[in-house]
Amino acid sequence: MNKRSMHGKLAGLLAVLLSLLCLCACGQADETGTDYALASRWAYYETETDAEKPVDVFFIAPTNVQGGENEFYVDNLDDAQALEAILGSINMEKGIYDAQARFFAPYYRQLTLNAYTLDEAERLAYQDAAWQDVQDAFAYYLEHENNGRPFLIAGFSQGAELGLRLLKQYGGDAAFQEQLVAAYLIGWRVTAEDLAACPSLKMAQGEEDTGVIICFECEAESVTDTLVVPEGTFTYAINPLNWKTDSTPAAKEENLGFVYPGYDGSILEEIPQLCGAYLDPQRGTLKVTDIQPSEYPPVLDIFPEGSYHIYDYEFFYRNLQQNVSVRIQAYERARGAQ
Repeated sequence: MNKRSMHGKLAGLLAVLLSLLCLCACGQADETGTDYALASRWAYYETETDAEKPVDVFFIAPTNVQGGENEFYVDNLDDAQALEAILGSINMEKGIYDAQARFFAPYYRQLTLNAYTLDEAERLAYQDAAWQDVQDAFAYYLEHENNGRPFLIAGFSQGAELGLRLLKQYGGDAAFQEQLVAAYLIGWRVTAEDLAACPSLKMAQGEEDTGVIICFECEAESVTDTLVVPEGTFTYAINPLNWKTDSTPAAKEENLGFVYPGYDGSILEEIPQLCGAYLDPQRGTLKVTDIQPSEYPPVLDIFPEGSYHIYDYEFFYRNLQQNVSVRIQAYERARGAQ
């Protein structure tokens, strides 16, 4: 498979995943919660202990439902088509984390893509159901499965946004802060306002620090405005190729591999040294070099040409996978020294 056909198939895969679902959504949130004692409410709920998996990961899925007019959040977690699409999106990222971590990933009443056409205040009002579910799922995991184990919080896009809210929710919880290995909140933004509102939030400064947020959003060098990082907004981030927080460029030779995953998590194709990257000093976004926007289209109408949002994980898959291992080892060394 050549580069063009490979990434074309990836874009098609994601487009199908998202466009499959114009069902199972409704217009406004209700107050009925989701029962996470039910196995059917979890995409993954790995309970077996394994010496080779010393930590857990709580993963929050990205947006998978297009939604029709006036359909702003998913309200039916019994729809098989919806669950299949959500599971597929989780599987596409799962391999980054699961070699050394038990994997927990809830189904939740996520916002639809259509909700992201609303202004932010209105959109957040429709996110109440999703936020309630993520809180409830994480609380259930803590009570029934954690048993003091270290954990990672991870997510992509909407999942990263909700992951950030989870970090804020537990900002004053000493046990949470002690057990948090790191939070991989890819495809969202962390602003100065976020950090000021919750002093416990710490951004990664290198490849080995723990208890920190790893965050970035990819775009072409020409892009100045996207849904994730609007024009005039600055996001704190880190470059996943050189693990620097300044604008030092990383060459494509530092890229261990762009990975094209299937719905089942299998690796269908990968390209080492596909692209380099540097952090934009004005926007904080991750500018991706050595590729053309036309080669990696945004697929979704809510993103402009040159937004590489849907490729945030894929561009740097192998570097992220390696870094999860590095941070777990750093956490264990620090814990052993105490």
